[in-house]
Amino acid sequence: MRILGVDPGLTRCGLGVVETTGTGRRVRLVDVGVVRTPAELSPHLRLLAVAEEIDQWIDRHRPDVVAVERVFAQANVRSITGTSQVAGVAMLAAARAHLPLALHTPSEVKAAVTGNGRAEKPQVQEMVRRILGLEEKPRPADAADSLALAICHAWRGGGVGSAVRAQYGGADTLPRAAGPGLTPAQRMWAEAERSARRAGAVAPKG
Repeated sequence: MRILGVDPGLTRCGLGVVETTGTGRRVRLVDVGVVRTPAELSPHLRLLAVAEEIDQWIDRHRPDVVAVERVFAQANVRSITGTSQVAGVAMLAAARAHLPLALHTPSEVKAAVTGNGRAEKPQVQEMVRRILGLEEKPRPADAADSLALAICHAWRGGGVGSAVRAQYGGADTLPRAAGPGLTPAQRMWAEAERSARRAGAVAPKG
């Protein structure tokens, strides 16, 4: 399964593609990059630039599913507005390409790759580097976040058919906390995910 992860942002939108092998627990890097749009450009033209780039990535890499970060409200209303708009552009791109869509919260993504739903960006970058066997950390952070999103979806235990269900956070999307073949990070993430669901709380985007 090939997954396109999208870390939405109007100034920088991270795009990362990973491919899973076997049961999905092994992932390899296919491509990663960042779409940048200048602040002096009109908002609708900035969104168009991001949309066109996402379309090109879908055409080039032929992903089986698109994973987008679920956007949460922040104190900076201007920033969250642009981020939400780009998230919508990514979701629309998936729909146009007739691809399944998955939405993952920031805490889910952090827990998936680090075992800690409140991990800082440098820790996420380092764990993405280790998981994918890269010589250097993916930079900027938006690039690493897009790969983390893709890895998160690969490790949720849901294939292409369960991608749409994943956005609703239903019980059928809870990951396995035990079993053969799980890495320590996957076990920690599964336990953190289940604890968060039981408490009914998900950390806001940091």
